[in-house]
Amino acid sequence: MVFSERISRLKSSLIREILAAAQRPEVMSFAGGLPAEAMLPKVEWADMPRGIGQYGMSEGEPALREAIAADARSLGIACEASQVLIVSGSQQTLDLASKLFIDPGTEIILEAPTYLAALQSFQLFGAECLSVPQEADGPQLEALRQRLEQHTPAFAYLIPTFQNPSAVRYSEAKRDAVAALLDEFGVTLIEDEPYRELVFDAGSATPIVSRLKKASWIYTGTVSKTLLPGLRVGFLIATPDLFPHLLRLKQSADLHTNRVGQWQALQWLGTEKYKAHLSELRDFYRVRRDAMQVALEEHFAELADWNVPQGGLFFWLTLKQPLDTRTLLDAALKENVAFMPGEPFFAKPDENPGYLRLNFSHISPERLGEGLSRLANVIRQAHLQNAA
Repeated sequence: MVFSERISRLKSSLIREILAAAQRPEVMSFAGGLPAEAMLPKVEWADMPRGIGQYGMSEGEPALREAIAADARSLGIACEASQVLIVSGSQQTLDLASKLFIDPGTEIILEAPTYLAALQSFQLFGAECLSVPQEADGPQLEALRQRLEQHTPAFAYLIPTFQNPSAVRYSEAKRDAVAALLDEFGVTLIEDEPYRELVFDAGSATPIVSRLKKASWIYTGTVSKTLLPGLRVGFLIATPDLFPHLLRLKQSADLHTNRVGQWQALQWLGTEKYKAHLSELRDFYRVRRDAMQVALEEHFAELADWNVPQGGLFFWLTLKQPLDTRTLLDAALKENVAFMPGEPFFAKPDENPGYLRLNFSHISPERLGEGLSRLANVIRQAHLQNAA
């Protein structure tokens, strides 16, 4: 059987494999980015018009596009509803952007580390990924400038607000500097913000696209982290030079995003009940974030370093004695605990050992300590074996 050449670059999703292995009820999983099921809102369907079950517009429901554009303008993004495309989760934005920009060998700029599924999509289409190291307040600016001076990337893909996996929130100064560099070199920005609403600590974080003066851009978000992931409703907003191409790619992919999910999202976005829900969500996750911090101090203080995330769903740990954390998975699962190794979040995994991503949204605070104690013991055992 003859497949396309890109199939040779197709990689399985490690996170999906770990989640499948962690389905046993006795397993405490820090692996996924799953919202807490207790905080999934109760939704009503009785008032949904029958016509929503019919085919719809490829661009998405007009009222939903208007609501998203209005919210974006409140963040300082200059846009109209005509620039909004409703997608099947923001993951589809990455697929459409890959199809639009990437041929085998196309250079793109990414943070190191970066979102695993973005890497999978970009590498599937043959991208040459140029990584820029992350600092506590955003990317290393000198490294970014060097990349831009030495290469001609098709785009830069950045997650500036509670980045997955590192939880970094770019400072205002870094946002200004990144925007200035992209304008200077004329590089398109894809700005991914799935965690923007999950903010626990005060701080300013207006989008980078709102600061661009020349460069083209795509801004993407989702309701998966704040409403129901199962709706599979996300959005992209794009500059007018990019939007028509993305729309045609959307039409060739799936005609339009499911209208049932769009209708449900529209019942929430911009409403008082949505604001109340977000407030409850932030309070709930803040408690779990704080509980994770206490448990990490108890069980990981001598094993790893980390920063307390100001939002999002993850802690990002750097082991003081680096080892390939992928090698710990089997031992951890035998102890009924799951986590996400850090290596796959880098374009060159084998060159970046010694990181772990731990989710704090899914496990109750009462069970955190036991799970982290087991995981810490697995790491200690690995260190002992390596020293032997």
